[in-house]
Amino acid sequence: MKRREFCASACSVLTAASVPFQAAHAGGDVPASGVAGKQVVLKPTDIDDFRRGLSGALLTPGQEGYDAARRIWNGAFDKKPALIARCATPADVSHAIQFARAHELLVAVRGGGHSLSGQSVCNGGLMIDLSPMKGVRVDPQARRASVESGVLLGQFDRATQEHGLATTAGTVSHTGVAGLTLGGGFGRIGRRFGLACDNLTGADVVTADGALVKASAHDNPDLFWGLRGGGGNFGVVTSFEYQLHVVPPAMIGGMLVFPWVNGRELLSAFADFIAGASDEMYSDFAIVTGPNGQRVAALNVCHSGTPAAAGNELAKLRKIGKPVQDGLGASTYVQLQSALDDNYPHGRGYYIKSGFVQTLSPKVIDAVVSHLDAGPMATGVVNIVHQGGAINRVKPDATAFWHREANHSVMMIGFWDDPANAATNMQWVKSGWKGVEPLTNGFYVNEVAHDDPANRVEATYVGNYPRLVALKKRYDPTNLFRMNANVAPA
Repeated sequence: MKRREFCASACSVLTAASVPFQAAHAGGDVPASGVAGKQVVLKPTDIDDFRRGLSGALLTPGQEGYDAARRIWNGAFDKKPALIARCATPADVSHAIQFARAHELLVAVRGGGHSLSGQSVCNGGLMIDLSPMKGVRVDPQARRASVESGVLLGQFDRATQEHGLATTAGTVSHTGVAGLTLGGGFGRIGRRFGLACDNLTGADVVTADGALVKASAHDNPDLFWGLRGGGGNFGVVTSFEYQLHVVPPAMIGGMLVFPWVNGRELLSAFADFIAGASDEMYSDFAIVTGPNGQRVAALNVCHSGTPAAAGNELAKLRKIGKPVQDGLGASTYVQLQSALDDNYPHGRGYYIKSGFVQTLSPKVIDAVVSHLDAGPMATGVVNIVHQGGAINRVKPDATAFWHREANHSVMMIGFWDDPANAATNMQWVKSGWKGVEPLTNGFYVNEVAHDDPANRVEATYVGNYPRLVALKKRYDPTNLFRMNANVAPA
């Protein structure tokens, strides 16, 4: 069986979802996908030996738990690995990597399973599943947390908030810590404390040769540099150590909703306000279709400063228009972190294009509004994600994450529950992105799309790319870890 092309177009996303990987009958040889499209045949004895060497479970098609384990958040992808290694320990991860190398298998790595591009699962290869590894240890005196790679953000936030601490950790609580951190890691308190990767102080990593190594400012500092924004290119991280910060249990936040009337003026007023916002102020601006079919601007707000400072700043935000819903008020950080969870459910199909902008310039605003004015929105959202603050104050080459100058990311997201609507929603995103993309500079690699050209990854790392290529050549010269926003070895 030849390896399929992975999601080369909108049609192939749906095609891959409808053509299952065909495993051999139980007890016989198992055909599998190798790297670069090579066909591999796995012997039952080899699979049995692999299974005996794992503390966790090894699943094959047809086994109980297999279908649940292969499912990821983005329902646009329905891939079927030949093997799923549900790793319970770093030793399991090492064993899985060595098996993959010995048999030249295609490898996908699943942490929290929020893979937008579908690359945390593969057709016919080996899926290294870290989701059973869910340990969290918090040291409140040192303000440090050690977090295993299967942990989701909600669990992490709850553990740290028990001690009045937190660190930057996304905006949807069912996201995994691993992928978020390795790609950079934005969040509601990122403008105050920096990216998740800026708060990473160390990591335990299984490299492509199966070795377990530490990465920190003192141990393998080159690898530590690459892990902070370079994605999953250099190994499988089994544990992360984070710097934590004192964060009040009660913050001011919630949803502030304006009618999408005179949208250009509303977005311009928001741009004027947000350009002077404090580091404690965070607000995403999303244009969505409300329950009554009318478009609205829904602002997702979090102010982590004092109540007085929050009151003053939010009073100015309310004045950019006439809100039809004002849900701002005192809330716990954990509640704010899960406020958007239901908007992004597991199993729905998603397609995204995104890019960084320094400011919400009149040209950016015009491109967004013009697309919205051009016709029906389908089921989708235009989201302007708030960045800047402390993120800006880190030098571009201090970590692998380059684009420190950006104050916003403009995202266009199409989504669908019925696969028959996939093509329409994907086309809505693509048509709008044509006007926005020329105004952007780089993009967030965690939002890579399945059909992005390979050189888009190179372009977003800019001056850091040559160093990333050299690092890849050192730690993964055969590109074993290729199912990601891939940096290929030279």
